[in-house]
This record gives sequence, structure tokens and C-alpha cells, in this order.
Amino acid sequence: MNEPRATAIALLVVGVVIAACVVSTRIATRTGLPLFLVFALMGMAAGQDGIGGIRFDDYGAAFQLGSAALVLILFDGGLNTSLSTLRRHAAPSLVLATVGVALTAALLAGGAHLFGLPWPEAALLGAIVSSTDAAAVFSVLRAGGIQLRERVGATLEIESGLNDPMAVLLTTALTTAFASGDMPRWTALGMVVLQLAIGTVVGALSGLGALVVLRRIELPGSAFYPVLTVGIAFFVFGAATLVEGSGFLAVYLAGMIIGGGRLPYRAALLRIHDFTAWVGQVAVFVLLGLLASPSRVLGVTGLGLATGLFLAFVARPIAVALCLVPLRWRPRDITYIGWVGLRGAVPIVLACIPTLARVPGAERIFDVVVFVVVVSASLQGGTVRLATTALGVGRPAGRPPPAVLEMTATRPIGQDLVVFDVHSASAVCGATLSDVPFPESAAVMLVVRGEELLAAKGNTELHEGDVVYVFCRTADRAELALLFGRHREA
Repeated sequence: MNEPRATAIALLVVGVVIAACVVSTRIATRTGLPLFLVFALMGMAAGQDGIGGIRFDDYGAAFQLGSAALVLILFDGGLNTSLSTLRRHAAPSLVLATVGVALTAALLAGGAHLFGLPWPEAALLGAIVSSTDAAAVFSVLRAGGIQLRERVGATLEIESGLNDPMAVLLTTALTTAFASGDMPRWTALGMVVLQLAIGTVVGALSGLGALVVLRRIELPGSAFYPVLTVGIAFFVFGAATLVEGSGFLAVYLAGMIIGGGRLPYRAALLRIHDFTAWVGQVAVFVLLGLLASPSRVLGVTGLGLATGLFLAFVARPIAVALCLVPLRWRPRDITYIGWVGLRGAVPIVLACIPTLARVPGAERIFDVVVFVVVVSASLQGGTVRLATTALGVGRPAGRPPPAVLEMTATRPIGQDLVVFDVHSASAVCGATLSDVPFPESAAVMLVVRGEELLAAKGNTELHEGDVVYVFCRTADRAELALLFGRHREA
């Protein structure tokens, strides 16, 4: 087959798979299946055991491409997580992202050993699947029509953004030790702490430096700014990794700092990064679906099912409880966070590390990890909405309004266009705009009621279910939150 024809066929298959992934999101949202599971199944269908017949077994390429996709996903997650939210929920998130990951790894290693794995393989398996996956959590919570209470939702999202480095470092340390035939040493723990510290410093400095660049540089057009920020994300990851720090932690923190600053073309910039994150999610899950051969994965059904169930019902819930009970969290919140500990792309990417290092039993570990991810996505991911309602920790998101009002600023400014939903418990519900004590510099620009757009006048009365667009200074958001409640995410 000549090269142009082979290229055309490959691009045709890729196009069909991507289109099928996007179209399948309608099915996923109606059935409650997590999108990332659907993407991975599409990849399996396109693989050598499926109808696509694509043969892909390059673990090195999968690790590199998967890491690049995770950089985009984590950077977008950081952009959409405010520093004030991090400060309010730092304690539980950091405990879960460090101690929680270590406890989950230890408990799962013990369970896997009971199920028949030798201790080296069991320890590696525990480390690989120890962290909550950022791509999976962002996908389920942000695209699944779920609005959690801030404490629960913010803790889950921040934990998932911060805990990947711990799993990466544990996996790398154990892989290095077992590949060389040595037992892991306590010095590895010191390296974990050091790499987290370096990642934090690099991420903070890079984020602050990027803000200075974005504020002072004037590019020829708005399209260049997201190109620059994507380059910044990859630079931060590479720089942190080269100085022996955690690149994933650095990227997430840099995104958080950049997102909290005044940015030119802010709305468009955030939307484009949301797009790149979804491209990353589709790419990484389809790629890993191609890498996972169903015929081989089914060979570890018993071990994979037992490990997946042990993780969902024992290891993760116990680790979360041990972390959050001392912080006096409510039992229902602890139960929910323990249940929504989704596993996704990160464990499968990490499972490539021992395979590339030729650690004994690495291929079996990889197959078990794939099975654990499928169990987590199907069982836990498929019941997130049910758990949210049953435990009373959130509510379904409101329908998107029929019209969207946006403000595009060509340079950093101190004003925002913020969107609020009016609920029955909102202080403004039932009041006319002239009676609402808005901050002096704030004004309502538009009220959306059902399919109707209402001009914002003094005698306009706010009803439950209204969507209100408010122009205000950034500093006024806290005062407006007292009137309306939490603002709607763009």
C-alpha cells in the first residue's frame, strides 16, 4: 500500500472514531455512562480486536501522548479553579492528595496480594491506581449535569488535580526499585516530598511569570493568546520535570494562578482551553482503548473484578474516612467523596511505566489496571447522579439558557460579566431590581426567563429559575454571592 493511501485510510478511521465519540456523548449523558468510558470503548472498537482493526502496541508513544493530553487537561482544570477556592478547601484536598493516595495504595496492595499477586506486583498495582483521575472527575462533574455543594465539589476537583503527582512518584520509585531488583528504600519518601516541593515552586513562579507576560505583551490577534498559553503549559511541565520536580503539579498550580489573574480575551481564552482539554480527553482515552486488547484484558477478569470492587468498596472509602473524619466532615460527605474516586486515564498511562522498564509481570499489571478502570467507570461513574441525590450533596444543573451574553476584553481589566441562577433560597428571589442593594459599580445587563429575554429595568422582578447576567468589579463577586448564591460556571 502506498504512503498517501495508507495516510488517507488512517485519517479516515481517526475521523470516524472522533465523530463517533462526539455523537456518543448524547447517549452517555442520557444513560449516565461517563464520557471517558465511552471514549475508551470506542478506542477498543477501533483496535485490532474490534471492527477498526488498528494495531497499536507502542507503550512509549502512549505514555508520551497520554502525558501531553494530561498536561492540557490539568492546565484547564487549574484555569477553572480559583485560588480562593483552593485556600478555603486546601486542608482536606491536600490530605486526600497525599496521605489519602498513600493509604489507598497500601490498602489496595494488601488486597491484591490476598487475591494472588506477588508483593512486588501488588505494590505496583496499588501505586498505579491510587489516585483519583482528574480527567474522569472533571468529565463526570462538569459535563454530567451535576452541581455539588462547594465544599464537596471543590474538594473532589482539587484533590483530583493535586493527587496525580503522588501516584506518579510512587509508581516511578517502585518501578525503579523492582527493575533493579532492590527493595524500595525510605529515601524514596524524601524524593517524593522534594519533587512535590519543587513542582510547587516551579508552578507558582511560572504562573506568576506567565501573568506578567500576558499582561504586558500585545500580540497581533486574539487567536495567538491561547497558542501562547498552551505553550506555557507544556513549558511548565517540561521545566519542572527536568529539575526533578512534579510536572503535573506544576502545570495545575500554574493554571490556577494564571486563571486567577486579569487576562486579555479571558472568555475566549478559557473556552479554547476547555476545547483543548476535551480534545486531550478524547485522544487519551481512545489511544488507551487502542492499547488495551479486549481479548487479553478478559484473561484477568477474576483478578481485575476483585481488585476493582475492593478499591471501590474498601480501599478508597477507608482511606477517605481516615483522612476526613479527623477534620470533622459529615458522614454523608465522606461517603460521597469515597465513592466518587474515579479512575481513568492516569492509571493506564502510569501502567506503561513498568511495562517500558520491563518489570516482571508488568503486562499483567497493565491488563488488571485496564479492568479496574472499566469497573470504576461503570460502577462508580455510572452511579454518580444517583449517589448525589441519595446523599443530598448536590442537585442537577439547570438547563443552559437559550441566549448567552459575553464580554470580550482586549486587555486585562478589573470588571467581569458574572452569571447567577435565582433559586428559591436566594435573597433576591421575588424582589425587583430597584430594590436589590447591588454594589455601586454593579449592574444587571440581562435577565433570561425560560425562552424569554428580559431587559434589565428597575421594575423587573426576579423569579425562581431566572438567569441573571451582572456586570461588576472582580472585588464585588463576594458581595453578589450573598445576594444570589454561587455564580454559574461559564
